[in-house]
Amino acid sequence: MQYVSTRGHTAQQNFSEILLGGLAPDGGLYLPQTYPQVTAGELNAWRKLSYAELALAVLKKFATDVPESDLKAIADKTYTAAVYRNVRAEQDAAEITPLRVLDESNGNKLLLQALSNGPTLAFKDMAMQLLGNLFEYTLAKHDAELNIFGATSGDTGSAAEYAMRGKKGIRVFMLSPHKKMSAFQTAQMFSLQDPNIFNIAVEGVFDDCQDMVKAVSNDLDYKSRQKIGTVNSINWARVVAQVVYYFRGYLSATTSNEQKVSFTVPSGNFGNICAGHIARMMGLPIDKLVVATNENDVLDEFFRTGVYRVRKSAETWHTTSPSMDISKASNFERFIFDLLDGDAVRVAALFKKVETEGGFDLSGKPGSDGDEFRKIARFGFESGKSVHADRLNTIRQVEKNYGITVDTHTADGIKVALEHIQTGVPMIVLETALPAKFNETIQEALGRDAERPAGFENIEALPQRFEVMSADVAKMKAFIAQHTGL
Repeated sequence: MQYVSTRGHTAQQNFSEILLGGLAPDGGLYLPQTYPQVTAGELNAWRKLSYAELALAVLKKFATDVPESDLKAIADKTYTAAVYRNVRAEQDAAEITPLRVLDESNGNKLLLQALSNGPTLAFKDMAMQLLGNLFEYTLAKHDAELNIFGATSGDTGSAAEYAMRGKKGIRVFMLSPHKKMSAFQTAQMFSLQDPNIFNIAVEGVFDDCQDMVKAVSNDLDYKSRQKIGTVNSINWARVVAQVVYYFRGYLSATTSNEQKVSFTVPSGNFGNICAGHIARMMGLPIDKLVVATNENDVLDEFFRTGVYRVRKSAETWHTTSPSMDISKASNFERFIFDLLDGDAVRVAALFKKVETEGGFDLSGKPGSDGDEFRKIARFGFESGKSVHADRLNTIRQVEKNYGITVDTHTADGIKVALEHIQTGVPMIVLETALPAKFNETIQEALGRDAERPAGFENIEALPQRFEVMSADVAKMKAFIAQHTGL
């Protein structure tokens, strides 16, 4: 399996060669030269597998240069009931991502796939725990070290830090928007005292943090000298790890390969739903992939109109589903590459236009950049939007009707899912996080605190260690160099 850049100027590489990096040297994102296909026979066989076995089956299609025995050891180490403790139903712990039927009436079936049973109570753990073990394995083989430089809008940072803390040869430099995460999210990251973890609160929004990660990644000399890698969703291995739970969700919701399901995914950076797109391209019988946004509706606008219009920092709203407060979806380029039939030259031109003019238009209208919007339906994408009043109402209705409390992002997903559900096609909503991470809004919606898993009762009271910095790339580079000694 060889990988190419969405912008076409980078030599083909294998899985191990792209594992530790993020952006390709030409500024593009890595994708496999062709998507591996899953046969009907394989799908049938996969129905009987544990989550770790399923992860191995998917991973070995993409990491063909890594010995299967090593991949198996990594998957077995990662996907255990001890790591993914199920706080709702202990008997389901071994399933890792159990499905729960929310509603089954009038021919409609609404399900919730639990993805937040990992150490940081968010779906990011599903990929990040694997990534940490892959990194440690690869670095040990080459007696090397890695300085991870990433950005988070809330959950990626804590998931990365918990996965990498104490890992030999790894340091983590994580940017987050200052005072724009929930109190729980902030405490979860900033309370870590491990010497290999560095939290930097950036005076700005998430897109400012993400822009700095890309700027550093594009400085190839600095990136090489400082041994910079990334865990953001631009990292291909992280996307592959997320592909696994789409297969698990489908196999758990169906009894034969003739059946289809749809997925609704709360999305800001397009990483989570990009994994669903890849699963569909591999042959998984997915009917619709529904993008659910919050007030920052860049992706919803594109899937409704064909216009991709990035908002400026001042136009990026701070909302009660803060992990989706993103106006520049970094994984979106992977889908556009497929939408444009792999035309890397055109992809490079369009995303150059994003940087210079703030977006592009594929609507086919006079003066637009193309007419590919007509092809969107072929890929199964639809979209919708949820705002603060919607998520409060959804949290209340889910509590009343189904007896469970959901977080604000999952509420966005359920609201949009109900607008797109089709008779005879199960709709699976991907859970984003446990509600305890967004207690302020749970209090507003339900008039009480969210239940907290054991060990997280007083996390906000723990001492916090972090640096506040401006969105200055030069200062950030100096900070990293100071703390790596390289």
